[in-house]
Amino acid sequence: MNMARFGLIALMLLLSHSPTVDAQVPPIVPEQPLAELVDQADAMAISKALSSKQITSHALTQAYLTKITELNPVLNAVISINPNALRQASEIDSKRQAGEKLHPIAGIPVLIKDNIDITELPTTAGSLALAENVTQRDATIVSNLRAKGAIILGKTNLSEWANFRSEHSTSGWSAIGGQTKNPYDLNRSPCGSSSGSAGAIAARLAPLAIGTETNGSIICPASVNGVVGFKPSIGELPQTGIIPIAHSQDTAGPLANSVASASLLFRAMQSAEANHSMHPASIQGKRIGILRSATGYLPELDQQFNLSVKQLEENGAIIIDNLRLKPSYPEFQSDSYLILLWEFQQDLKAYFAGLHNPLSSLDLDKIISFNQTQSQQELALFPQDIFEKAAALSGQDENAYLEARKRAQAETRNGLQNLFKKHQLGALIAPTTGPAWLIDYENGDDFPGGYSTYPAVSGYPHISLPMGSVSNLPVGLSISQLQGRDYSLLELAARIEAILNFTIKPDLAALD
Repeated sequence: MNMARFGLIALMLLLSHSPTVDAQVPPIVPEQPLAELVDQADAMAISKALSSKQITSHALTQAYLTKITELNPVLNAVISINPNALRQASEIDSKRQAGEKLHPIAGIPVLIKDNIDITELPTTAGSLALAENVTQRDATIVSNLRAKGAIILGKTNLSEWANFRSEHSTSGWSAIGGQTKNPYDLNRSPCGSSSGSAGAIAARLAPLAIGTETNGSIICPASVNGVVGFKPSIGELPQTGIIPIAHSQDTAGPLANSVASASLLFRAMQSAEANHSMHPASIQGKRIGILRSATGYLPELDQQFNLSVKQLEENGAIIIDNLRLKPSYPEFQSDSYLILLWEFQQDLKAYFAGLHNPLSSLDLDKIISFNQTQSQQELALFPQDIFEKAAALSGQDENAYLEARKRAQAETRNGLQNLFKKHQLGALIAPTTGPAWLIDYENGDDFPGGYSTYPAVSGYPHISLPMGSVSNLPVGLSISQLQGRDYSLLELAARIEAILNFTIKPDLAALD
């Protein structure tokens, strides 16, 4: 069976059987303010329109469901729709009409990556082995969103198992969801693993989406899909109820069409929301480090990056150029890989053990066996060599893992801290990665290069925002900071976003 078609059929069934509007609520009437807001898909503008009662959450949610119905058969960005989304939207509308004070995110639809638990739908990680993984629980970040009135719209496609199954994988593909397409060019990669979340935001299927990252899985999709992606500091967001790779690097994070919108979602995902208002920081006199070791692999990208650096300098930033980050010992790459393999084996076991359904007895060996029995669907495009390497580890490898983690974290944390301290930096910037490459099932991803490993392994915050285009494809600017400086990073990113003043949007009419 064609699994991309399976995912589409499942989606259409969910849409056709989703609860409709309550009888007393009038059907959606197309009007210019709503149409413009849906097309813009900026959560801050939507929040203001909801608060002033220019639009209803129900009409807004229905409009995005309609867009998903129209565009998702081409994009494969959404795996499933929450059957209670419209009811939840009507409940928020009723509270607003009654004069209740609501959170700024209340009534705004949010898409959730399908490795994150929500009560209504299975959490599959894109794998047939987890097609029936109905956890009947929310991840903590989802509970936090519901408590603040966000509308859980549905689940997004992803690189299967968050792109941690094969060294020769193709980003954006999963056995359940099929191949997520890049809305700027359907033949090009959406990057991964948060492919569906980033692609859905770019295509305006929702104003907000959640992705997850271990190393680059929010940042890269944000860059090649022309949206904002924020990887918080490790520990800022709870990881309970999320299918793991590695607890020392895993975090959820927002994808949105503006830095302010990403900040809104980030705050709402937190268990103890910071009492913090978003104010773009001044860049006048701010010392910005230019990470040249993350350049040089594509001249056109470097040209666009240099233009961005010039714009920042013209607006008062002090540019500290020619900075470099390079591991000081040759085993850094193998250490980084061992950390992921060991923690994946252990953390996945803990996730399964915490389930209260028939899948609670699963482990990595059983998943490997399942994939072998379903090889025509699961293994047709690429193998499961990462799974096999992780499963082969034993207790004898634990000390090697602990030493590897100690070395790799010290390397990345010291490297970043030394740069920031020596040059008194307010931020470090680099090109996120090159433009989207062609989808290639024979050879897998042709990843050109980029900047994600140091913030990922160190656990430090990192954001990518659109800075320009190369060959009519979006490319992102990476900005990173030190541990715990998430809000100062977001504020600086908002100012840089305003200075660059670059917006890009795919030709959605061509996707119909």
